[in-house]
Formats: sequence, structure tokens, C-alpha cells
Amino acid sequence: MNVPDDLRYSSDHEWARADGSRVRIGITDYAQDALGDIVFVDLPALGSDCAVGGTIGEVESTKSVSEVFAPVGGTVAAVNGALTDAPELMNEDPYGQGWLCEIEVAEDGALDALLDAAAYRQLTES
Repeated sequence: MNVPDDLRYSSDHEWARADGSRVRIGITDYAQDALGDIVFVDLPALGSDCAVGGTIGEVESTKSVSEVFAPVGGTVAAVNGALTDAPELMNEDPYGQGWLCEIEVAEDGALDALLDAAAYRQLTES
């Protein structure tokens, strides 16, 4: 299982990468593996507000439908439109081309409450 050290993680299996006041979000390698082949992604609406832990989308696979939760709060500033035609990018490259959205964070230190890579590895190995 791939768990990049430069990302932060939620216990709901989302990853977050900060770039200034924006945070790029996706589902982890662990999550995409558990879901199986992803066939549809429901993206959040641009400009919509989201609270920490609030639902920002859904991922449908051949096994199930799972909600995606916001690991940080703020406003959706970008979505990965490529997932509309190629949802399998979430399986193929969950930390790269398979990102879900970017959130303009409401406050500094938004990632502080999230798990680091070591803590996330421990969560998924237990």
C-alpha cells in the first residue's frame, strides 16, 4: 500500500496536500483498493461550502457506493473534471491524476488535525 510521507490523511481514508491556502483532496490508495474498480465519481459543486467531515461527493465502484468526506473545511475552488470521463484515474493514480477537488481553506492550520503518514499506516494495518 502506497502512503506518501508528504501528505496528511483522514481516518475516513482521504488524503490532503496543501498548496498555500488551497488543499487538494483525494481518496487514499487503501480506499481505492478496498472499493475495487471505480466506475463513477460525483464531484462537489464549484463554490460550495464544506465543513470538516461533511460529504463532498460519492465514489461508485463495482462493489459499492461510498461517500467522500471533507478532511478540511472551506470552499470548493476546483474539481477534477477528468474524473467524469475517466473515473478509473482514482484507481490508477490516486495521489496524482485521480485527485477529487481543491478546497480553499477557511483557516490556517487546517491540516494540523489530520494524521501524518506514520499514523495513517498504523490505522490501516490494525
